Amino acid sequence: MILVVGATGDVGGAICRRLLEAGHEVTILVRPGSAYESLVDAGARPVTGDLKDPVSLAVACTGVDTVMTTANSAKRSGADHVESVDRQGNRNLVDAARDARASTFIFVSILGADPDSPNPFVRAKAETEQAIQGSGMRYTILRPNIFIDVWAPVVVGIPLQSGRPVRLVGQGDHRHSFIFSGDVAAFAVAALGHPDAADRILTIGGPEPLTWRDIVARVERVTGAPIATEFVGPDDEMPGLPPFVGALLPMQETYESPIEMDELARRYGVRLTPFDEVARRVFGAPPPS
Repeated sequence: MILVVGATGDVGGAICRRLLEAGHEVTILVRPGSAYESLVDAGARPVTGDLKDPVSLAVACTGVDTVMTTANSAKRSGADHVESVDRQGNRNLVDAARDARASTFIFVSILGADPDSPNPFVRAKAETEQAIQGSGMRYTILRPNIFIDVWAPVVVGIPLQSGRPVRLVGQGDHRHSFIFSGDVAAFAVAALGHPDAADRILTIGGPEPLTWRDIVARVERVTGAPIATEFVGPDDEMPGLPPFVGALLPMQETYESPIEMDELARRYGVRLTPFDEVARRVFGAPPPS
């Protein structure tokens, strides 16, 4: 039995569907009020629980061989924040899986996870990695780069919808191997039982490094429409965009993160999704003839 935590999110849902299609027995941790009916219809077994509730996690992990988690606080509010979910909540889950004698733990972390990071979210991911590595369970930790199908609709899509120019920090010329969230799910499922994945940290990215200038140009190409762009400083406001964008977009212009992925993708049998394909899905342009 495999327990998927974060199954109502994009990556977790994709993981769950891939596992079910492969014939695995899947339990999903769900919170009251969350939308999970389509996963149940596909064959998943729901169990009610919360990362902040260790007792519910103990119940959810009973009889489970593998725990796979993508859960985080990025789109939550109120009582769900970095400390309660990403730090203590994930620690609760690791402890519950270990106590239930689960054999394997697969964790979707973040590129650059560092216990000394000044960013609490990045620091919490690193602390969870350390807890997993010290648990005695077989583990695979995925460190994906920036999710392009999450960021492009925000950085480019929201300004387009509101009739404002796309704002890029600095010159928008730092390269990153942005990755499609579905490809992260593919690596997570491929790692399950893969002999190369045991007790490994896998750094994963997309098929080619791109800058934000490149991304705007690609969206122009697939939509056939020009996009007004303006360049701003790291402290300038990003009107209409979520707060996490204003905090993290300037950081992306302080470093570069190209990742050579050909060999790793071949070894795990993952086809990496090109950005033009993502752009057609996200921005609604028809596929090429």
